[in-house]
This record gives sequence, structure tokens and C-alpha cells, in this order.
Amino acid sequence: MTIAVGQALPDVKLVKSTDADREAVQSADYFKGKKVALFSVPGAFTPTCSAKHLPGFVDKAAALKAKGIDEIVCTAVNDPFVMGVWGKTSGSADVTMLADGNGDFAEALGLTMDGSGFGLGKRGQRFAMVINDGVVEKLFVEGPGEFKVSSAEHMLENL
Repeated sequence: MTIAVGQALPDVKLVKSTDADREAVQSADYFKGKKVALFSVPGAFTPTCSAKHLPGFVDKAAALKAKGIDEIVCTAVNDPFVMGVWGKTSGSADVTMLADGNGDFAEALGLTMDGSGFGLGKRGQRFAMVINDGVVEKLFVEGPGEFKVSSAEHMLENL
């Protein structure tokens, strides 16, 4: 079952990644007490994710923060090393990379997809959400192969 607006995030382990360090965090603790713009991509360094999704949130970081967002977070079913390097090469200090290496977060949210046809295995769907004190305030889930409602621009229009 897919998470819905008004529900608390599931409590699973994620790994906060930078190019130099990794830190295990529990989602229930991490998202507590702040307003977060979270977006999830099927994979770091993949075409749409690298050309549009992450760059959009990097470019719109100041505008999102001006509308009350405390932190911008990117998740993907990738290992923390890949997420750290992707953040260093394509992101910015304005976007926190949280690795969902085993897909536990995506699965607990009910937002997985099967990318086996592309050699990707089980991944998280492309989506975005606004999380306020650990509770989903807004949820935008893309249809297969689409990139519209999970963009930074769409999120800004809906804040």
C-alpha cells in the first residue's frame, strides 16, 4: 500500500552520504522537527535523474527554502558511496543525499518499481513529497517513464 498524505513516514535506516563520509540515520528521527522537500529518483547518474531531476532541485533550492522548506533531500536505491559521489559531482550543499541501498525506504513507502527490463532490478519510483515533522504533507508520484509532478518546479507551484 502506498503512503498517503497525512501519514507518518515509516521508520527505516538510511545512510546520509557525502563524497567523504557516511552516517546511518533513522528516518523517523531524521525528518522530525523540520519541513523537508524530498525527491526520489530511480538511480543516481541515470539520464533523467542527472539531466533534470537533481539539477532542478539544485537550481530551485533558494526558492524552496524561501517558501519554508528547511532541507532538500534526495533518495535513491543506490549505495551510499554512489550517492556521495553523485552529490559531489552533480549536486550541491543544498541537497542532502540519503542512500536507500536495500530499497527498504521505497518499499516501506509502497513506492517501488521493477527496473529489471533495464538491468536495474528493484528500485524506487520517481516521486517527490513535502514532509512536515515526519508526516507527509504533499505527495507527487510519477507515472511510468514520466517526469512532471516530481520536479522542483511542480513542488514550488504547490507550496
